[in-house]
Amino acid sequence: MGSWQRLLRLGGTSLLGGGGAAALLGGRRVLVCRRQLSGADSKTMEQRRVQIMARGLPKQRPIEGVKQVVVVASGKGGVGKSTTAVNLALALAANDSSKAVGLLDVDVYGPSIPKMMNLKGNPELSQSNLMRPLLNYGIACMSMGFLVEETAPVVWRGLMVMSAVEKLLRQVDWGQLDYLVVDMPPGTGDVQLSVSQNIPISGAVIVSTPQDVALMDARKGAEMFRKVHVPVLGLIQNMSVFQCPKCKHKTHIFGADGARKLAQTLDLDVLGDIPLHLNIREASDTGQPIVFSQPESEEAKAYLRIAVEVVKRLPPPPA
Repeated sequence: MGSWQRLLRLGGTSLLGGGGAAALLGGRRVLVCRRQLSGADSKTMEQRRVQIMARGLPKQRPIEGVKQVVVVASGKGGVGKSTTAVNLALALAANDSSKAVGLLDVDVYGPSIPKMMNLKGNPELSQSNLMRPLLNYGIACMSMGFLVEETAPVVWRGLMVMSAVEKLLRQVDWGQLDYLVVDMPPGTGDVQLSVSQNIPISGAVIVSTPQDVALMDARKGAEMFRKVHVPVLGLIQNMSVFQCPKCKHKTHIFGADGARKLAQTLDLDVLGDIPLHLNIREASDTGQPIVFSQPESEEAKAYLRIAVEVVKRLPPPPA
């Protein structure tokens, strides 16, 4: 008996055989056949699958004091997701000064928010033993980067990561926020699922460069949120074009309009384009995000326009 045949043995019963072929099961000959499920059968099985999955899902509970949660995600790293999350939070506050905005960094392995928001130190505890966010530029911020040394790697297994995410979601005193922008880690793993299943999310924003490799993963990210019933507000095309500061010639380094084509395929909107510009990188690295430090620049205005589009697509906040 070949090795692949042995792998198909189950309790002494051979599972060899295909559609319409006779197979030997426990010494008896049976006819193994495949049939196409009817529409009604398929619908029944899908309903049953949803019921089974729902049993194992945690019950969603809103974050105390937070009206609406907007997650910023990407299929892969290196596409400018954290920079977008920071500037989106600042743009939401800049567009409407009456709104209180917070920024939560759940990228446990690679927290970037402390550096980009120019924040250091450990959070203080409230009387109810909750962590108080650190504040800068009018934005309340919480990140794993405040809880570990800046140069120390987070070498944790999955259970420890999930415990840390739970603390960031449930043990922070945000006060009263109109918007909480969540900087998600790249990919479609445990953290993304845990956040999506534990708290009600008003909408997800997917960040991608126009590059085909990045768009493949961006599509997976969008499909993941749809599967867990999180509304996808749209795509942001980051690093869309580079303009030479000397000759002003424009070059599409990562390709042209890739996110727009993907958005059409997924029946989503493109919320806006962010150019590949030195000012954005320098402002982030120095802890002075461009929406705050250069609000009149074209780069900052791109984020401000995106914030307007995000608010347009959000459902009404709960009463």
